[in-house]
Amino acid sequence: MREEKIRVLLTIARFDGHDRGVRYLARKLMELGMEVIFTRFVHPGDVVSTAIQEDVDVVGVSFSVGGHKYITSEIIKGLRENKRADILVILGGIIPDDEVGELINMGVGKTFGPGSPATDIAQYIKDNMTKKQ
Repeated sequence: MREEKIRVLLTIARFDGHDRGVRYLARKLMELGMEVIFTRFVHPGDVVSTAIQEDVDVVGVSFSVGGHKYITSEIIKGLRENKRADILVILGGIIPDDEVGELINMGVGKTFGPGSPATDIAQYIKDNMTKKQ
């Protein structure tokens, strides 16, 4: 059984003004025993460097204004180039259903749309951390 807290980086683009959902999720994940780092990013490389610096287990990126395919591909590419492909990447927010498959093939673990229960997201993270052990 994992004894260390699961470390989660939740982030949102600096220009994205809709942060209520990701802030709510951050609070719920902390209440469920996870350590959460919340940031805003300008470039996908900011997410990669923060994830590595903070030694997180999970990167969760919230999108509500688009750009999710490019940004996500750059984050996953950056994690792989830095030999941190083990970091689980999940997405939330406004993501068209017909693009989810492409994102999963890219390396995203799962996407969670608006209104997804925080307990479902936490359980998904915990299940994936158990598989890594």
